[in-house]
Amino acid sequence: MNPPISWPIDERAILRTLTPDDAEAVFRAVEDNRDRLRPYMPWEQMTHSPADISAFIERSLASQTDREANGIWVGGDFAGSAGLRVDAAMHAGELGYWNVRGFEGQGLITKACRRLIEYGFIERDLHRIEIQAAADNHRSRAVAERLGFTFEASMRDGHRHPDGTYVDQVVYGLLEHEWSAP
Repeated sequence: MNPPISWPIDERAILRTLTPDDAEAVFRAVEDNRDRLRPYMPWEQMTHSPADISAFIERSLASQTDREANGIWVGGDFAGSAGLRVDAAMHAGELGYWNVRGFEGQGLITKACRRLIEYGFIERDLHRIEIQAAADNHRSRAVAERLGFTFEASMRDGHRHPDGTYVDQVVYGLLEHEWSAP
């Protein structure tokens, strides 16, 4: 199990490990943002109660490698989530993130991901970190581009929308030597 984190990401926001006590607040945010999450987050359709959030948090806390269950908090408000899934054998990781309506456009996701990238390359000695997004998820793709990731691939029909349609999935990568910590 990884020790919990509580990292300032700017003068008003922190990225901290979620606990089961956070499940209600996170679930409320999911409920309030389903329309934004549904097209891009497959887990949204399987999240029916705070117990589902709590189970995700517990699985994440039990991981020896991943830093997936982290909340972005502005004051006492849950503003989103950012996490890093780690493949220790490959010295690689994958970032995932989402934010709450009302906290868009404030740079919180970019700042949280920047801190997770720093953690991955410096503290975990990763060689590569990637971001995958649906090709039509322009906000998610913009985060990857702002962080200096390189567009590497488009997987045809790699992402299934809940309505049964498929769109391309894109992959961005960042190598350790390409990263310059702020």
